[in-house]
Amino acid sequence: MNLPRVYGMSSSGNCYKVRLLLEQLQTKYEWIELDVRTGVTRQPEFLGKNPNGRVPALEYEPGRYLAESDAILVYLAEGSAFWPQQRLERAKVLQWMFFEQYSHEPYIAVARFICTMLPAQDARRVELPRLHERGYQALAVMERHLAPVRFFVGDAYSIADIALYAYTHAAADGGFDLQRFPAVRAWIARVESQPRFLPMPAAP
Repeated sequence: MNLPRVYGMSSSGNCYKVRLLLEQLQTKYEWIELDVRTGVTRQPEFLGKNPNGRVPALEYEPGRYLAESDAILVYLAEGSAFWPQQRLERAKVLQWMFFEQYSHEPYIAVARFICTMLPAQDARRVELPRLHERGYQALAVMERHLAPVRFFVGDAYSIADIALYAYTHAAADGGFDLQRFPAVRAWIARVESQPRFLPMPAAP
């Protein structure tokens, strides 16, 4: 039997999402570690797997690939408790996953990248004030939503929670203060208490 194969960087939140779901699904898989800082994902061999040159990439059948972390989550979660059966709840899961990729990850994840992977004198640090402004806006949206509920959709743990947890729990790496968001912090603790939870490795 061919196992699904994931090409990813362990400390990347987008890659971690996929690994966490696979662990919680108890799905056997093969992990291929790639350090994107070396430029390996821009080489022809990897571009044949994902022309966009980014990780993660899932080889779901030999020679057949799926890219984009949230698309991979939906594919893997099909038929499981992590992907709701009810039509509207599925749409709400996607709503939060689109929010994560459009209004959350571009600010919280990028701030983390600048603070942990670039030199202290790097010119990109001038981006941090804007990234913090927009990232705090996203965290405030999450705080308001989570104040009366346990999870993002239907009060049940789903891939919406996995998608948003990945970079939210590591937001301090990018200079964000989560003490301002008690509902978000309580939700983080609930995610971490889920069966077969796997921590994300620290940024290099």
